[in-house]
Amino acid sequence: MDKFRQAVIRYLAEATGLDENTIESMIEIPKEHNFGDFAFPCFALAKTMKKAPNAIAEDLKDKFQKTDLLDEIKAIGPYLNFFVKKDAFADSVLTEIFTQGENYGSSDDRKKVMLEFPSPNTNKPLHLGHVRLVVFGMALANILKKTGNEAIVVNLLNDRGIHICKSMLAYMKWGDGETPMSAGEKGDYFIGKYYVMFAKKAEEDPGLEKEAQTLLQRWESGDAEVRDLWKKMNAWSREGMDITLKRIGYNTQKDYLESEIYLDGKKLVLDGLDKGILKKDDDGNIYADLEEYSLSKKIILRADGTTIYSTQDIALAYHKYKDFEFDRSLYLVGTEQNFYLQQIFKIMEVLGFSWGRSCKHVRSGMIYLPHGRMKSREGTVVDADGLIDELIGLSREEICKRHPDLSEEEIKKRAEMIGLGAMRFFFLKYDPAKDFVFHPKESISFEGETGPYVQYTHARICSIIRKSEKTITENVDMSLLKEIEEKKLISHLATYKDIVSESAALLNPSRIARYLLDLSQLFNEFYHNHKVNCEEEGLSDARLLLVFCVGNVLKDGLSLLSIDAPEKM
Repeated sequence: MDKFRQAVIRYLAEATGLDENTIESMIEIPKEHNFGDFAFPCFALAKTMKKAPNAIAEDLKDKFQKTDLLDEIKAIGPYLNFFVKKDAFADSVLTEIFTQGENYGSSDDRKKVMLEFPSPNTNKPLHLGHVRLVVFGMALANILKKTGNEAIVVNLLNDRGIHICKSMLAYMKWGDGETPMSAGEKGDYFIGKYYVMFAKKAEEDPGLEKEAQTLLQRWESGDAEVRDLWKKMNAWSREGMDITLKRIGYNTQKDYLESEIYLDGKKLVLDGLDKGILKKDDDGNIYADLEEYSLSKKIILRADGTTIYSTQDIALAYHKYKDFEFDRSLYLVGTEQNFYLQQIFKIMEVLGFSWGRSCKHVRSGMIYLPHGRMKSREGTVVDADGLIDELIGLSREEICKRHPDLSEEEIKKRAEMIGLGAMRFFFLKYDPAKDFVFHPKESISFEGETGPYVQYTHARICSIIRKSEKTITENVDMSLLKEIEEKKLISHLATYKDIVSESAALLNPSRIARYLLDLSQLFNEFYHNHKVNCEEEGLSDARLLLVFCVGNVLKDGLSLLSIDAPEKM
C-alpha cells in the first residue's frame, strides 16, 4: 500500500507544488470502491490557484499519464480520485500479508506509554464497569504495542479511605468472626456484602457515618487493632479480585497501593505550601488556586491533616513518572472525572513537574443494562463473575444446538472462547467515550455486528483451507482476481495498517472492531457468490491465497482486541 500512496504523493507534489508531508496528511481512503483507492481534496488549493475546487480537480486530472502503479484519475466533485493498477496492487497487498504474517499492519512509533486501569476499590467486587475498562485498556495496550510503542499497564488499588472503613465498621459490628471460607463466598463478594450492609444500616442510624470517619482517623494514626483488621479484610478482597482479573485477561506491570503512597502525596502538598505554590483557605484546608487556568480552586488536603483522593492522585502521578519516565500517561477513567483530572494534571505542572502535560484522560462512557444504571451501595451492581458466567452459559447453549455430539471438553473450551469474545467485542465496537446499553443475548449472536460473527468467519476460512488440502503460496497469478468482490476485499485488506495506526493515534479500538466487521461482511459476500476450490486451478490457487490473507488479518485484528480466533465453531 505504501508504494502506491507514495506514487500518488509524488504525482501531486509535481502537479501542485505542495510539499510531500502536506500531501500525505491530506490523502484519504475512499469508503466506496467506485471512488478509487486514494482521494485528494482540492479545497486547500482554491486560494493559491484562484479556482473552484471542482475546476482544480478537472485540471489536475487532465495532466495525468498512466504509470506502472497508477491506472486512472477521476475528478469527482472537488476530489481527485486515484485508481491503482489492480494486478500490481493485488500482488503487492497479498504478498505483503503472506510474507509478513502477524507483523502485517505494524509500525514503529517508539513511545513509552503508560495506561492506568481499572483502579478498583477493595471494598466490593469488580463490576460491569471495571470489566469494560479492562477490556478497553488491554485492547488499547495491544494496539499501542502493534504500532511500536512500549505499553506499560499499571493499576491503582484504592485500599484505604472512608469507603474501606465503612466495610470494616460493618464487619466489626455485625461480622461475628465470619470469614469468606466459613461463609462459602469469594473474598471480594464477602467484603462487598458488608459495604452494602453499612449503607442500609446508615439509613436507619446516620451516626454510623461519623463512626466510620473516626475509624479512618484511627487508621491514619496507625491504630494496631484497626490496621490488623484492615490487612485481613484487604487480603480477602484482593484474593477474590485477582481471580476475576485473571479470568478477563488482565495483566499489569505494577500495582500501586493507595495505602503505600498517600503520605508521599501529603508531603508533596506540604512542600508546595512551604514554597507558596499552594495556599490555605479560611478553614485551614490546603488548596491549589487554578482560577487563571479556568479550573477553579481545588482542595487537596483537609484542615485536620487527613488526605483525600486528590492527595493520593498527586502521589500516584509522581510515583508513576519516577518509576517509568513515560512519554505519555493515560488515565482510563469515566467521562465524569474529566474536570477533576484536568485539575490534577495542572496541579502537577504548577508543582514544577513538566511531565504533567504528558498526562491524558482517556474517557470511558457509562455502560448500562436494559434495566438501568448500577448502584453499588444498593447492591444492584452486576458483578463481573456473574456476567462472564452468563455469557459463557449462553454461548454453551448455542454450541450445543449446533453441535450436539461435541465432547464436554470441547464444548467448555468453545463456550469460553466465544462467550468472552462476544463480551469483549460488544464493549469495543462502541467509541470508548460513548454510553451504551449492553445486551448479553444480542452480543452472543452468530449473526449481526457481533464478535461471534467475526469469529465464525475466521472459522469458516479455516474450514475452506483445510478442505482444499493445498499448499498455499504467494506465487500465483493475481491477474485472475478480477471479480468486484475480490477487488473490494483486497482494497480493504490494504487499509489495515492505516486503521491500526488510526486506532493508536485516536486511542480508539472501535476502529479495529468496525474494520473486522466490514472485512467479514466483504468476505462472506465474496464466498456467497464465488467458489474458492473451483475447477480452474490457477484461479483456485489465487483465491486460496486471498482467503488465507483475509483469515490472517481477521486473526490479527481479533488478537488486538484480546479475542481468540477459533478454527472451528
